[in-house]
Amino acid sequence: MFTGIVEEVGVVAKISNNAMTVRASKVIEGLKLGDSIAVNGACLTAVSFTSNEFSVDLSPETMRRTSLGDLSEGRPVNLERALLVTDRMGGHIVQGHVDGTGRIMSIKQDGDSVIFRVRAPKRLNRYIVEKGFITVDGISLTVVKRGASSFTLAVIPFTLGNTNLAALSVGDRVNLEADILAKYVESLLDR
Repeated sequence: MFTGIVEEVGVVAKISNNAMTVRASKVIEGLKLGDSIAVNGACLTAVSFTSNEFSVDLSPETMRRTSLGDLSEGRPVNLERALLVTDRMGGHIVQGHVDGTGRIMSIKQDGDSVIFRVRAPKRLNRYIVEKGFITVDGISLTVVKRGASSFTLAVIPFTLGNTNLAALSVGDRVNLEADILAKYVESLLDR
């Protein structure tokens, strides 16, 4: 389990269809083989590491479900270690199970903040609510407004400067994870 509070922005050192190596420092502190690390919001397992990088395996399902296949060497990625029971929960409950991908439709300055408009798949849009949570590339964010097929986010300068959002452009794909509580409520009501 994660919180969507990015600990570090790492850099893709190497990527193929079935593995990725990421240069990092903070998330390697205390890392053990088999530990979970969210990479752009996708929960992945550390299969090897050194003092300045870690490697993960990428299953075909991960490549189909996420935007990780769009990455190339040198691209920044959001990193978060799994939540410790003793940690503060600064974001929201995040599983690291990407529900699908969205696409950046527009990026506009709004005072000190930046407004991102993201197109969401229809099947995910029902879980998105104004002032509710959504995870975008592993970042816990608050939805400003929901449209028929998109939503907007107001990103403050701190978040912009401490995540990969500043490196995104219109048209880029991002990983989306809807609020788990909404999915459970829907499942219970369907019964």
